[in-house]
Amino acid sequence: MESPASTATPKGVPLLSVLGETIAAAQAAGRNDLVGRLEAAADRVRDPRRRIVIAGQLDQGKSRFVNALLNLDICPVGDDVTTTITTLLAYGHEPKAELVLAGPGDAVGEGTRVPVPINEIGTITARSPLAQGRRIVRLEIELPNPLLADGIVLVDTPGVGGHGSSYASTVLGMVPTADAVLVVSDASTELTEPELAFLRQIRELCPTVALLVTKTDLYPHWRQVYEADRRHLAAAGLDLPMIAVSALLRSHALRLQDQQLGAESGFGVLYQFLRDQVVARDQLATRAAVARDIRSVAEHLALALGSELVAVRDPARGAAAVGELQAARASAEELHRRTAAWQQTLADGITDLAGDVDHDLRDRLRGIARTTEEWIDEHDPGRHWDRIADYLTGTIDTAIGDNLLWTHARALQLAERVAEHFTEVGAVELPDVRSDADGSPAAATTLAELEPDIGFGSKLLVGMRGSYGGVLMVGLASTFAGLALLNPISLGAGLVVGSKAFRDDKQARLARRRNEAKVAVRRFVDDVAFQTGKESKDRLHRIHRALRDHYAGVAERSLRSIDESLRAAQEAATMANARRAERGTVLERQVRVVAELARYAEAMQAALPGGTVGTVVS
Repeated sequence: MESPASTATPKGVPLLSVLGETIAAAQAAGRNDLVGRLEAAADRVRDPRRRIVIAGQLDQGKSRFVNALLNLDICPVGDDVTTTITTLLAYGHEPKAELVLAGPGDAVGEGTRVPVPINEIGTITARSPLAQGRRIVRLEIELPNPLLADGIVLVDTPGVGGHGSSYASTVLGMVPTADAVLVVSDASTELTEPELAFLRQIRELCPTVALLVTKTDLYPHWRQVYEADRRHLAAAGLDLPMIAVSALLRSHALRLQDQQLGAESGFGVLYQFLRDQVVARDQLATRAAVARDIRSVAEHLALALGSELVAVRDPARGAAAVGELQAARASAEELHRRTAAWQQTLADGITDLAGDVDHDLRDRLRGIARTTEEWIDEHDPGRHWDRIADYLTGTIDTAIGDNLLWTHARALQLAERVAEHFTEVGAVELPDVRSDADGSPAAATTLAELEPDIGFGSKLLVGMRGSYGGVLMVGLASTFAGLALLNPISLGAGLVVGSKAFRDDKQARLARRRNEAKVAVRRFVDDVAFQTGKESKDRLHRIHRALRDHYAGVAERSLRSIDESLRAAQEAATMANARRAERGTVLERQVRVVAELARYAEAMQAALPGGTVGTVVS
């Protein structure tokens, strides 16, 4: 069995061919644990789906942009808020749509699927009868589209920001697993503070982000807005590519086959960005992962094959190799016995992280609630309730996003601490701690409405009721002086008493509205804390399982490799001379194959930018 790496450069050898050969070598050695890892890498090479999330504020033209990108009228568009659930568009031979519904015990990405007629996609809402009263995780659509056929998967997300919107944290939950994020902002106004905060959070979670300035066909001053946005990004320290696009010009260009309109639409620049920053970057990441897997498997196989070959060629040296392997096995067994140590570090780290994340989230929400209540004490909430709702929605979404970023950073630190337990087995690759999200909020959380203030007629009646008492009281007293019931003195007293009654009632109503507003704010913040706390715990559970499975695999593979080497060397030391030569020939051929695979992986590593194949801890 000869390796293709011996006759071609790494760039000239198909990855699947080398992976297939590596899988065959692992199967011949009986290492099914390594085969599973290689087959997962091969699946990624065969189906390199690149997930692109489309995000942005409300009414920025995300769905229209997706339609223009695909040259299809598939996503509903309109002047009001149209996208209320996450929509995933992927390639399929026939048009098909399904609702993914959440249920108790469903894992992320799984759930009950309900078919949706293609012509009814525009009518799907969170309260659609097709949902059967259950929460809609996402809408999945398959289309026979050329762009989707290239492996692109588009995710059209609900708009963030605005009164009653609570989707920012949901969108941020999808960003870590995205290959790229396109943030849409139309050319009507410059970037706002909430948009800059949203961009900062996305940039920290995904390395490939671009800002799309849309609707350039509607606003003649779009170039001034474009340059202002560039200055805002520079001031915020965000080095992001900006692309000006027009979905309408794109649609007209395709319909009229007008190249000039196509160039003015900006989609040519966008496609170049996707080729260079998404497709090419993903190909590099795939080659890096394949090189890492091949090299790791080659090292594991070389240990067993090399030990057995030494014992076959020279029994005396084989006996010495057995002694060295027994010492190595003792170290590996010690590592395996110390499984409780790294698992304890992991368990303690997750417990501490859960407590810190929950405290951080509650502290942020309590600060927001405290600031809102202080503002309510100084203003009439009835007149500014919409502003309060917008403020709460925006600041809470930002706080949840920052909490998510902090969780991600702490999870990486925990992975590095656990990796320190494995320094004896060499450099250890850090696991992927990105936590996937289902793309839908757990439940709708809205700020309760305040009871409206009484009208002018009711206020007039309050004043008249108070003045009536004053007129009657003073008028009756003045009759003893021979005056009529209604006289200037009694009418003046009625005016004074009525004015005081009106002011007292106004203050009482204002105090009542403030109390009701504070109760509504506290209830809203408590609901958000309850739902976000559950999502945070689920996220940490997934991170815990990912870290546990990864490091358990590292320990198990290391011990098994040494066990296999020791067994093979011991069998070779007692092998009959007649069979020794035949076995030596087979082992030499297998060792050459494994060595060629290792050299291929090293060549791939050297060809990658920076000469690295992944993040490791030594």
